[in-house]
Amino acid sequence: MNFVEARLAKLARNGDRNAFAELVELYKDKIFHLAYRMLNNKQEAEDAVQETFLRVYTNLHRYDENQKFSTWIFRIGTNLCIDKLRRRKNTYSLDAEMPDGEGNDYYTMLPSLEDTPEKQIIVSETQEQIRRAIDTLPEKYKSIVILRYLQDMSLQEISEVLDMPVTTIKTRVHRGREYLRKRLEQEEQDANTNPVPR
Repeated sequence: MNFVEARLAKLARNGDRNAFAELVELYKDKIFHLAYRMLNNKQEAEDAVQETFLRVYTNLHRYDENQKFSTWIFRIGTNLCIDKLRRRKNTYSLDAEMPDGEGNDYYTMLPSLEDTPEKQIIVSETQEQIRRAIDTLPEKYKSIVILRYLQDMSLQEISEVLDMPVTTIKTRVHRGREYLRKRLEQEEQDANTNPVPR
């Protein structure tokens, strides 16, 4: 339990604007990275950050001080992103950032031993493949896979953020991983059977 955050939340709830500003400062980057990884669009991620803090501010009276503040704010941010994904209905943005844009840390799960330009191209293509595969994950797996592998949360933390039993989280992590594996294998097969003419 982070007592500093609980104290700040209590002060903010009582109208202390400086305390709320400190909470924003503590979490704005974390929420942006979560939103960017889920939405894959800088503008939408920035909007999600603003909406998250607006909801936090208007619902501070509901915050339970016995709960970790980080769990509470991540739940709000994750649910907002899930709502945005549902509204999106598979319309993909052409101006979504590429791996070498600002969202480069999205791919921290990949080793970056980039010695040669050829290797850089291969790594970039692999990152792009993984990003595309994550984008195609069904909603119920996408947020869990992102929280687990890109936010590096434990199953227990994800369970608290999404308000689901750990057993459900474990199952969805496993199924999400299987989905990604099959998707990437299928892409590789497609690439081998339909080589791009040079």
